Amino acid sequence: MRFAGHVFQPLPSGALYWHAQRTLLVADLHLEKMSSFARRGQMLPPYDTGLTLKRLDADLHSTGAQRLVSLGDSFHRDEGTTTLSDADRARIDTMTDLAEWLWLSGNHDPKPHVLGGQCLPHLELNGLTLTHEPRRGATNLVAGHLHPAAHIYLEGRATRRPCFVHDNRLLILPAYGSSTGSINILSPAFVDLFHWASIEVTMLGRDRLYPISPRRLVRG
Repeated sequence: MRFAGHVFQPLPSGALYWHAQRTLLVADLHLEKMSSFARRGQMLPPYDTGLTLKRLDADLHSTGAQRLVSLGDSFHRDEGTTTLSDADRARIDTMTDLAEWLWLSGNHDPKPHVLGGQCLPHLELNGLTLTHEPRRGATNLVAGHLHPAAHIYLEGRATRRPCFVHDNRLLILPAYGSSTGSINILSPAFVDLFHWASIEVTMLGRDRLYPISPRRLVRG
């Protein structure tokens, strides 16, 4: 994937590897989402954090990344850093020892925390701005927040999957967390963010990625 003069490798997990910077980018982990629901009386299986961290650990090892940037909403709530199981906390500690970890603030987790790594509001890196929320009219911006998905209808069959989407000015990553939802990129949330004549969409499959023509996109 070429974006703003740089080359990236999108992964089927939803991570994006920037080889020239040895940097792995992920968005919207939403760790401890199920434990947050449980504290409000919705008793759901609290396995989402472990599943997300296991996949992230695998991506770190397979790419050999030396830096990991989480583009905000790493935790579903600020207090999620205090409800981690011992096993999940240990896995985070191992990964922060393995690679430089930069936690960017999001709307769900705006406050700095005391886990390993560094907490930042945003990051400027080699001409790109890495941040949580996309901005209309911005250039060279990489963000998350909107959990983009592509819905296509092909050969009589409808498919909807998370996706990477960019127009060479703005790049939005899919949500990485195992318990996150998604929003169709044709929905009102994406209006006026992209120059649609230049848009490129890469849909996540089970074990590979699929470039999607914008003409294939449908609502819903």
